Amino acid sequence: MSIPVSLTSIPDSLLDRDAFLSGLLSRVTTKKSDGWLQDLRDGAANWVRHSVIPNTREEEWRFTDLSPLKQVDFSLGMFKETSLESYILPEVSQRLVFVNGVYAPHLSNTENLPSGLIVGNLDVLPGEVIQEYLAQSEGAKEVFTALNTAALNDVAVVWVGKNVVVETPIHLLFVSVSGESATISQPRVLVVAESNSQVSLIEDYTNHRGAESAENEVYFNNSVTEIWVNENAQVSHNRIVREGNAAFHVGKTAVTQARYSRYNCNAVTVGGKISRHNLEILQTGEQTETTLNGLTVIADNQLADTHSALSLNHPHGVSKQLHKCIIGDRAHGVFNGKVFVPKPAQLTNASQLNRNLLLSSKSRIDTKPQLEITADNVKCAHGATVSQLEDDQIFYLQSRGIDENNARKLLVNGFAMEVINFIPVASLRESLLKTVTSLTNK
Repeated sequence: MSIPVSLTSIPDSLLDRDAFLSGLLSRVTTKKSDGWLQDLRDGAANWVRHSVIPNTREEEWRFTDLSPLKQVDFSLGMFKETSLESYILPEVSQRLVFVNGVYAPHLSNTENLPSGLIVGNLDVLPGEVIQEYLAQSEGAKEVFTALNTAALNDVAVVWVGKNVVVETPIHLLFVSVSGESATISQPRVLVVAESNSQVSLIEDYTNHRGAESAENEVYFNNSVTEIWVNENAQVSHNRIVREGNAAFHVGKTAVTQARYSRYNCNAVTVGGKISRHNLEILQTGEQTETTLNGLTVIADNQLADTHSALSLNHPHGVSKQLHKCIIGDRAHGVFNGKVFVPKPAQLTNASQLNRNLLLSSKSRIDTKPQLEITADNVKCAHGATVSQLEDDQIFYLQSRGIDENNARKLLVNGFAMEVINFIPVASLRESLLKTVTSLTNK
């Protein structure tokens, strides 16, 4: 569903309903262009002007209070030079880098691409080609998605041609470098895998770790990723979010799967004052395979919210979802996973499991795995577990000569590694494990 080009039918009394959103729109600086792209931005901006920031009275945001976000006066993030030494993945050669949402070609590497693979920004493909896919996914009218579209200046583009198999992952790196004031960045990603193609992606959000104060810098990442998996194509999508302690992150991943396609998502979220990931998958043909693995690790007073919605609208679909949360101190985790299986989706096989590990008596989880089934010939299951570290497990490890602190660390790392092991790059797995260990040992 695309954003309407014109919303002139909206009465003036319904425009600029939210002062915070109006303030963000007033700070948007886009490159003026004629035609479809400017119409797309204008339509999205009008939609935002008649929208409001979600609040806890709405079911989808019942456990996620965004009032701390609204208290910050954000300025537009600008490009700043930064060193990539701590972000480079030695196993990965192709890389796109965006700093504060601004494309950095001199920090990127798009050389020696295999034939049929296009990696770059918005300029690498003709507008009429991009227009067919950009902002055409379902959910384009969601307020944060529309805000991203209204501010659209550039896009990280990965286009995999027909029958092209990309052997090594492609690294999409988004670095936040704050200054004296709080900043907002709105990264955009468009991935198109044409029929019979295969590609692996690492979508990586991180903060500048060069300064001692970087962990406590305030900034806001509002990201949108659209992935189109065409007939018999395969996409492995690894989404890594490692934000600073005072950062806000709202991310949308919209995936459209054609028949016989395969989509795999490994999503890891660590840190951030408030983070939210909306993962929406739409099946447009039969016999698709969807695998979703997620890990959330938070501590202190952080809040992390994962909402997923999988619409299996055709027969013979297979989906498997595992989402884990490790929650320490006074942190609050939220998981809401929906699987829709309407009557046409006969012979669907879907499973969903949310497992949660609470590391303190004051940590909290709100979980709601959800199946909505009207088809009568399906195999579907869902469940959730909430637990703490078991004393007998710790005692067993202590009886083998491991002290209590290391025993706890070993159990927590083992819980996390079930998801981290799905990440295809060894250096990234090692880095994530170190981050998890440092956060859970506070």
